[in-house]
Formats: sequence, structure tokens, C-alpha cells
Amino acid sequence: MKRLLLILVLLFAINISAQHKNRERIKALKISFITEKLDLSEKEAQEFWPVYNAFEKQTSQIRHREIKEIKAEIKANLDGMTDEKAMELITKLNDTETRLHNLRLDFTSQLSEIIPAKKIILLKVSEDDFKRKMFEEYKKKRKQD
Repeated sequence: MKRLLLILVLLFAINISAQHKNRERIKALKISFITEKLDLSEKEAQEFWPVYNAFEKQTSQIRHREIKEIKAEIKANLDGMTDEKAMELITKLNDTETRLHNLRLDFTSQLSEIIPAKKIILLKVSEDDFKRKMFEEYKKKRKQD
């Protein structure tokens, strides 16, 4: 029994490690993709990446923690939810999405002091292209499995 438990713990640890490596690999690919598409000068890159990384960290935290918690609460209580509770969750979700929107506005404002407006537009296009490519890779991999 102890041996089985040890094997399960090791498999779980290996899985978590693999997921972390995949996230880091995807992050590196995204950085490379954006760097190539934006053709940042050395000065632009030095100022751009700290702002971009801080923005990504903040938005990721909101999306993966707060919105995920709200959606889990909705899913768990949907059948017996009162209108009052539903309105509370809608308000919570709207407030969170408004914070995300405001972060995007602040981010764009900060970027406008670092890179030209055209590169800010190109950043958005590049992020969308990267997401699309990652999704296509995911679909291909799923078909192969």
C-alpha cells in the first residue's frame, strides 16, 4: 500500500513538473514570437518587457483565480441559486471584468510612452496570432493522440 501511494505521489509530481515546463516553454515561445513580430529596438525591449510581464501577471491572476472562483461558485450553486445570489455573482463578475478592462487601458497608456501606436496594435494582432497558432497545435496534437 505504501509503495502504491509513493508511486502515485511520484506520478503526480512528475505531471506537475511537466505542466510547469510546458507553461514555461509556451511563455518562451510567446516572448520569441512577440519579439520577432514587434521588431523592438534594444531600448524599447528593455522598457517594454517589464511592463508587459507585469500586465500579464496581473491579468492572469484575475482570470485564473478570481474569474475561475466566480465561475466555480456559479456552477456549484446553479440549481438552487436565488435571483439575489445570481445578481450578486453577476455584479462580482462584471466588476472583475471591468478591472481587467481598466488594466488593459492602463497597459496601453504605459506602452504608448515606450513604443509607437502602430507597434501597440501589432502587439494585439501578434497576441491573437499566437493564441490561434497554439490552439491549432493543440487541435493537431489531440487528433494524433
